[in-house]
Amino acid sequence: MTNTWKKLGFTALSASALFLAACSDDADTTDTGEDTTEGTVDGEINLAYVAWDSEIASTNVIGQVLEQVGYDVTLTQLDNAIMWEAVANGEADAMVSAWLPGTHAPQFEEYSDEMVHLGPNLEGAKIGLVVPEYMDAASIADLTDQADQTITGIEAGAGVVAAAERAVNEDYDNLEGWTVQTSSSGAMVQQLDDAIEDEEDIIVTGWSPHWMFQSYDLKYLEDPEGSFGGEETIDTFVRTGLEEDMPEAYEILDNFHWDAADMESVMLEIQEGADPEEAAQNWIDNNEETVSEWTEGVVE
Repeated sequence: MTNTWKKLGFTALSASALFLAACSDDADTTDTGEDTTEGTVDGEINLAYVAWDSEIASTNVIGQVLEQVGYDVTLTQLDNAIMWEAVANGEADAMVSAWLPGTHAPQFEEYSDEMVHLGPNLEGAKIGLVVPEYMDAASIADLTDQADQTITGIEAGAGVVAAAERAVNEDYDNLEGWTVQTSSSGAMVQQLDDAIEDEEDIIVTGWSPHWMFQSYDLKYLEDPEGSFGGEETIDTFVRTGLEEDMPEAYEILDNFHWDAADMESVMLEIQEGADPEEAAQNWIDNNEETVSEWTEGVVE
Protein backbone atom coordinates (compact mmCIF):
# COMPACT_ATOMS: atom_id res chain seq x y z
CA MET A 1 0.00 0.00 0.00
CA THR A 2 1.29 3.42 -0.93
CA ASN A 3 0.76 6.43 1.32
CA THR A 4 0.89 9.85 -0.35
CA TRP A 5 1.72 12.34 2.40
CA LYS A 6 1.39 15.55 0.43
CA LYS A 7 -1.16 17.89 1.94
CA LEU A 8 -3.01 20.06 -0.55
CA GLY A 9 -4.71 23.38 0.15
CA PHE A 10 -6.86 25.80 -1.77
CA THR A 11 -5.07 27.55 -4.63
CA ALA A 12 -6.09 29.04 -7.94
CA LEU A 13 -5.41 25.67 -9.54
CA SER A 14 -8.27 23.32 -10.18
CA ALA A 15 -8.98 20.49 -7.75
CA SER A 16 -8.10 18.09 -10.54
CA ALA A 17 -4.64 19.56 -10.95
CA LEU A 18 -4.12 19.49 -7.21
CA PHE A 19 -5.09 15.86 -6.98
CA LEU A 20 -2.81 14.88 -9.81
CA ALA A 21 0.01 16.75 -8.12
CA ALA A 22 -0.60 14.79 -4.93
CA CYS A 23 -0.22 11.56 -6.85
CA SER A 24 2.84 12.56 -8.86
CA ASP A 25 6.07 10.63 -9.02
CA ASP A 26 7.66 13.25 -6.76
CA ALA A 27 5.40 12.33 -3.83
CA ASP A 28 6.92 10.57 -0.84
CA THR A 29 5.72 6.97 -0.86
CA THR A 30 6.29 3.93 1.31
CA ASP A 31 5.32 0.26 1.07
CA THR A 32 3.56 -1.77 3.73
CA GLY A 33 5.54 -4.94 3.16
CA GLU A 34 4.09 -8.41 2.82
CA ASP A 35 0.38 -9.15 2.87
CA THR A 36 -0.88 -11.37 5.66
CA THR A 37 -3.99 -12.54 3.79
CA GLU A 38 -3.89 -14.34 0.48
CA GLY A 39 -5.21 -12.01 -2.22
CA THR A 40 -8.26 -13.18 -4.18
CA VAL A 41 -8.83 -10.16 -6.46
CA ASP A 42 -6.67 -7.55 -8.09
CA GLY A 43 -6.85 -3.98 -9.32
CA GLU A 44 -5.78 -0.54 -8.18
CA ILE A 45 -7.83 1.49 -5.72
CA ASN A 46 -7.19 4.99 -4.40
CA LEU A 47 -8.61 6.01 -1.01
CA ALA A 48 -8.73 9.74 -0.26
CA TYR A 49 -8.70 11.02 3.31
CA VAL A 50 -8.25 14.14 5.38
CA ALA A 51 -5.36 14.24 7.87
CA TRP A 52 -7.39 13.92 11.06
CA ASP A 53 -6.21 11.28 13.51
CA SER A 54 -9.56 9.53 13.22
CA GLU A 55 -9.42 9.36 9.42
CA ILE A 56 -5.78 8.28 9.36
CA ALA A 57 -6.85 5.35 11.54
CA SER A 58 -9.93 4.32 9.57
CA THR A 59 -8.38 4.77 6.13
CA ASN A 60 -5.31 2.73 7.04
CA VAL A 61 -7.46 -0.09 8.45
CA ILE A 62 -9.76 -0.40 5.44
CA GLY A 63 -6.78 0.12 3.13
CA GLN A 64 -4.93 -2.79 4.73
CA VAL A 65 -8.01 -5.00 4.39
CA LEU A 66 -8.42 -4.14 0.71
CA GLU A 67 -4.74 -4.78 0.09
CA GLN A 68 -4.84 -8.15 1.80
CA VAL A 69 -7.59 -9.40 -0.50
CA GLY A 70 -5.45 -8.47 -3.49
CA TYR A 71 -5.86 -4.78 -4.36
CA ASP A 72 -3.00 -2.38 -5.00
CA VAL A 73 -4.04 0.37 -2.57
CA THR A 74 -2.96 4.01 -2.52
CA LEU A 75 -3.90 6.34 0.34
CA THR A 76 -3.93 10.00 -0.69
CA GLN A 77 -4.07 12.76 1.90
CA LEU A 78 -6.02 15.79 0.69
CA ASP A 79 -7.58 18.95 2.00
CA ASN A 80 -11.15 18.23 3.08
CA ALA A 81 -12.91 20.00 0.20
CA ILE A 82 -10.51 18.49 -2.35
CA MET A 83 -11.15 15.02 -0.91
CA TRP A 84 -14.85 15.33 -1.63
CA GLU A 85 -14.27 16.71 -5.12
CA ALA A 86 -11.74 13.99 -5.94
CA VAL A 87 -14.26 11.21 -5.21
CA ALA A 88 -17.03 13.10 -7.01
CA ASN A 89 -14.81 13.48 -10.09
CA GLY A 90 -13.66 9.86 -9.99
CA GLU A 91 -10.03 10.86 -9.38
CA ALA A 92 -10.22 8.93 -6.10
CA ASP A 93 -12.22 5.73 -5.74
CA ALA A 94 -13.55 6.14 -2.23
CA MET A 95 -13.35 7.81 1.16
CA VAL A 96 -14.44 6.67 4.62
CA SER A 97 -14.06 10.16 6.13
CA ALA A 98 -17.36 12.02 5.66
CA TRP A 99 -18.72 13.53 8.90
CA LEU A 100 -22.49 14.03 8.64
CA PRO A 101 -24.89 15.67 8.89
CA GLY A 102 -23.19 18.80 10.19
CA THR A 103 -19.41 18.88 9.89
CA HIS A 104 -19.24 18.25 6.15
CA ALA A 105 -22.68 19.64 5.30
CA PRO A 106 -21.39 22.14 2.68
CA GLN A 107 -19.39 19.46 0.88
CA PHE A 108 -22.28 17.00 1.06
CA GLU A 109 -24.62 19.53 -0.48
CA GLU A 110 -22.17 20.31 -3.28
CA TYR A 111 -20.89 16.86 -4.20
CA SER A 112 -23.11 14.05 -2.88
CA ASP A 113 -25.21 13.80 -6.05
CA GLU A 114 -22.05 12.98 -8.01
CA MET A 115 -21.02 9.95 -5.92
CA VAL A 116 -22.48 6.89 -4.23
CA HIS A 117 -23.30 7.12 -0.53
CA LEU A 118 -22.79 3.78 1.24
CA GLY A 119 -23.94 5.04 4.64
CA PRO A 120 -22.28 5.23 8.06
CA ASN A 121 -19.15 3.28 8.94
CA LEU A 122 -19.18 4.65 12.50
CA GLU A 123 -21.98 6.06 14.64
CA GLY A 124 -21.93 8.34 17.68
CA ALA A 125 -19.37 10.85 16.44
CA LYS A 126 -19.41 14.36 17.89
CA ILE A 127 -17.76 17.76 17.52
CA GLY A 128 -17.66 20.68 19.92
CA LEU A 129 -15.59 22.83 22.23
CA VAL A 130 -13.51 20.74 24.62
CA VAL A 131 -11.81 21.77 27.88
CA PRO A 132 -9.89 20.00 30.65
CA GLU A 133 -12.15 18.63 33.38
CA TYR A 134 -10.53 20.93 35.97
CA MET A 135 -11.97 24.05 34.30
CA ASP A 136 -15.11 25.41 35.98
CA ALA A 137 -16.97 26.22 32.76
CA ALA A 138 -19.68 23.72 31.85
CA SER A 139 -21.25 25.52 28.89
CA ILE A 140 -20.17 27.76 26.04
CA ALA A 141 -22.61 30.26 27.52
CA ASP A 142 -20.48 30.31 30.73
CA LEU A 143 -17.34 31.56 28.99
CA THR A 144 -16.07 35.03 29.86
CA ASP A 145 -12.30 35.52 29.71
CA GLN A 146 -10.93 31.98 29.97
CA ALA A 147 -7.89 31.02 27.87
CA ASP A 148 -7.29 34.68 26.99
CA GLN A 149 -10.56 34.58 25.05
CA THR A 150 -8.97 32.26 22.49
CA ILE A 151 -10.28 29.00 21.08
CA THR A 152 -7.47 26.80 19.78
CA GLY A 153 -8.58 25.24 16.51
CA ILE A 154 -7.27 22.90 13.86
CA GLU A 155 -6.95 23.50 10.12
CA ALA A 156 -8.80 26.45 8.59
CA GLY A 157 -11.75 25.14 6.62
CA ALA A 158 -12.42 22.17 8.91
CA GLY A 159 -16.08 21.81 9.84
CA VAL A 160 -15.40 22.04 13.57
CA VAL A 161 -13.48 25.29 13.01
CA ALA A 162 -16.34 26.72 10.96
CA ALA A 163 -18.73 25.79 13.77
CA ALA A 164 -16.48 27.48 16.33
CA GLU A 165 -16.32 30.62 14.21
CA ARG A 166 -20.11 30.57 13.91
CA ALA A 167 -20.39 30.29 17.70
CA VAL A 168 -18.06 33.27 18.18
CA ASN A 169 -19.39 35.51 15.42
CA GLU A 170 -23.10 34.69 15.36
CA ASP A 171 -24.53 32.51 18.08
CA TYR A 172 -23.10 33.55 21.46
CA ASP A 173 -23.16 37.19 22.59
CA ASN A 174 -20.82 36.35 25.48
CA LEU A 175 -18.09 35.43 22.96
CA GLU A 176 -17.85 38.91 21.49
CA GLY A 177 -14.16 39.73 21.15
CA TRP A 178 -13.09 36.06 21.19
CA THR A 179 -10.94 34.58 18.42
CA VAL A 180 -10.59 31.14 16.87
CA GLN A 181 -6.90 30.44 16.35
CA THR A 182 -6.34 27.91 13.56
CA SER A 183 -3.34 25.59 13.45
CA SER A 184 -3.24 21.85 12.79
CA SER A 185 -4.58 18.80 14.56
CA GLY A 186 -1.12 17.99 15.90
CA ALA A 187 -0.41 21.54 17.02
CA MET A 188 -3.77 21.74 18.77
CA VAL A 189 -3.10 18.58 20.76
CA GLN A 190 0.39 19.79 21.67
CA GLN A 191 -1.04 23.04 23.02
CA LEU A 192 -3.63 21.03 24.94
CA ASP A 193 -0.91 18.84 26.42
CA ASP A 194 1.18 21.85 27.44
CA ALA A 195 -1.79 23.58 29.08
CA ILE A 196 -2.83 20.47 31.03
CA GLU A 197 0.73 19.94 32.25
CA ASP A 198 0.66 23.46 33.76
CA GLU A 199 -3.08 23.21 34.67
CA GLU A 200 -3.87 26.29 32.61
CA ASP A 201 -7.12 27.16 30.89
CA ILE A 202 -7.46 26.03 27.30
CA ILE A 203 -10.44 25.61 24.97
CA VAL A 204 -9.97 23.53 21.83
CA THR A 205 -12.05 22.46 18.88
CA GLY A 206 -12.53 18.77 19.60
CA TRP A 207 -14.18 15.76 18.11
CA SER A 208 -14.76 12.17 19.06
CA PRO A 209 -13.71 9.51 18.44
CA HIS A 210 -10.26 10.86 19.32
CA TRP A 211 -7.45 9.32 21.33
CA MET A 212 -7.12 12.46 23.47
CA PHE A 213 -10.23 11.41 25.41
CA GLN A 214 -8.36 8.27 26.48
CA SER A 215 -5.20 10.19 27.36
CA TYR A 216 -6.63 13.25 29.15
CA ASP A 217 -9.51 14.02 31.49
CA LEU A 218 -11.64 16.18 29.18
CA LYS A 219 -15.21 17.34 28.77
CA TYR A 220 -17.33 18.92 26.06
CA LEU A 221 -18.84 22.29 26.86
CA GLU A 222 -22.60 22.28 26.55
CA ASP A 223 -23.82 24.03 23.40
CA PRO A 224 -27.27 25.49 24.13
CA GLU A 225 -27.35 27.45 20.85
CA GLY A 226 -26.57 24.34 18.79
CA SER A 227 -23.57 25.77 16.94
CA PHE A 228 -21.94 22.34 16.72
CA GLY A 229 -25.03 20.29 15.93
CA GLY A 230 -25.90 16.95 17.46
CA GLU A 231 -24.58 13.42 17.17
CA GLU A 232 -22.91 12.64 13.87
CA THR A 233 -21.92 9.64 11.82
CA ILE A 234 -18.79 9.04 9.77
CA ASP A 235 -19.85 7.83 6.35
CA THR A 236 -18.40 6.07 3.33
CA PHE A 237 -18.67 7.43 -0.21
CA VAL A 238 -17.41 5.87 -3.43
CA ARG A 239 -17.13 7.12 -6.98
CA THR A 240 -19.85 6.41 -9.48
CA GLY A 241 -19.07 3.18 -11.33
CA LEU A 242 -16.99 1.53 -8.62
CA GLU A 243 -19.56 -1.22 -8.08
CA GLU A 244 -19.29 -2.22 -11.74
CA ASP A 245 -15.51 -1.79 -11.98
CA MET A 246 -14.48 -3.40 -8.68
CA PRO A 247 -17.50 -5.19 -7.15
CA GLU A 248 -15.43 -6.88 -4.43
CA ALA A 249 -13.94 -3.58 -3.24
CA TYR A 250 -17.39 -2.01 -3.35
CA GLU A 251 -18.78 -4.82 -1.20
CA ILE A 252 -15.99 -4.54 1.38
CA LEU A 253 -16.40 -0.77 1.61
CA ASP A 254 -20.16 -1.20 1.92
CA ASN A 255 -19.66 -3.72 4.75
CA PHE A 256 -17.09 -1.60 6.60
CA HIS A 257 -18.45 -0.63 10.02
CA TRP A 258 -16.81 -0.38 13.44
CA ASP A 259 -17.28 1.52 16.69
CA ALA A 260 -15.61 4.41 18.47
CA ALA A 261 -13.59 2.17 20.80
CA ASP A 262 -12.12 0.36 17.79
CA MET A 263 -11.10 3.60 16.11
CA GLU A 264 -9.71 5.14 19.30
CA SER A 265 -7.54 2.09 19.98
CA VAL A 266 -5.87 2.47 16.57
CA MET A 267 -5.54 6.23 17.02
CA LEU A 268 -3.96 5.85 20.45
CA GLU A 269 -1.41 3.31 19.21
CA ILE A 270 -0.42 5.70 16.41
CA GLN A 271 -0.16 8.58 18.88
CA GLU A 272 2.12 6.47 21.07
CA GLY A 273 4.54 6.03 18.20
CA ALA A 274 3.34 3.19 15.98
CA ASP A 275 3.35 3.61 12.23
CA PRO A 276 -0.28 3.96 11.01
CA GLU A 277 0.03 0.82 8.89
CA GLU A 278 1.43 -1.13 11.84
CA ALA A 279 -1.35 0.03 14.16
CA ALA A 280 -3.95 -0.83 11.53
CA GLN A 281 -2.50 -4.31 11.04
CA ASN A 282 -2.43 -4.92 14.79
CA TRP A 283 -6.12 -4.07 15.02
CA ILE A 284 -6.91 -6.33 12.07
CA ASP A 285 -4.98 -9.20 13.66
CA ASN A 286 -6.92 -8.76 16.91
CA ASN A 287 -10.33 -8.45 15.26
CA GLU A 288 -10.42 -11.20 12.67
CA GLU A 289 -14.12 -11.91 13.20
CA THR A 290 -15.10 -8.30 12.45
CA VAL A 291 -12.84 -8.15 9.40
CA SER A 292 -14.26 -11.42 8.10
CA GLU A 293 -17.72 -9.81 8.16
CA TRP A 294 -16.41 -7.02 5.93
CA THR A 295 -14.82 -9.45 3.47
CA GLU A 296 -17.56 -12.09 3.49
CA GLY A 297 -18.08 -13.40 -0.01
CA VAL A 298 -14.71 -12.02 -1.17
CA VAL A 299 -12.30 -14.09 0.90
CA GLU A 300 -12.98 -17.82 0.97
